[in-house]
Amino acid sequence: MKKIVKYLVICVAAISLSSCGYNSMVSAQEAATGQWANVESSYQRRADLIPNLVATVKGYASHEEETLTSVIEARAKATSVTIDANNLSAANIAKYQEAQQGLSGALNKLMVVSERYPDLKASQQFIGLQSQLEGTENRINVERNRFNNMVISYNTMIRKFPKNITANLFGFDKMEYFKADPAASKAPEVKF
Repeated sequence: MKKIVKYLVICVAAISLSSCGYNSMVSAQEAATGQWANVESSYQRRADLIPNLVATVKGYASHEEETLTSVIEARAKATSVTIDANNLSAANIAKYQEAQQGLSGALNKLMVVSERYPDLKASQQFIGLQSQLEGTENRINVERNRFNNMVISYNTMIRKFPKNITANLFGFDKMEYFKADPAASKAPEVKF
């Protein structure tokens, strides 16, 4: 009789654990974590394009050393900040985003410098690099949006009943979203 009760308890436990959603939570968490890697990959692509862009501008505007140096330094800072995908806290994402914003600002200055040099603007190499950089910025935005969508799915899953019980039991924590820099809410001022 004890053996029958023991087997019955094991069967009930196995059935209830198979429908608890643990595996689907792991899958959702891994999907969001993998999408974060895509965000980082897009930022890395941008960082990889910068040396070519700087070298091209340097050939045309050698006396703009300060701007070129600031781009190189901002790139170094941006690539030095990394986040462990298992530790995507709001503070870590903000730190990562701050480093990337510094690089964006330096690139904007570089584009202003390029406006001063008609020969540079006409250079096929510069036009190609500028186009690649623009495409990369679009990819970064797409990957950030996909990451946020994955986080929405994961967070929704771990907060719904009855999966929230399993999530709490196994330590599935809410993930943070990639949020826009507060300065991005202010429209840029265009002056002619």
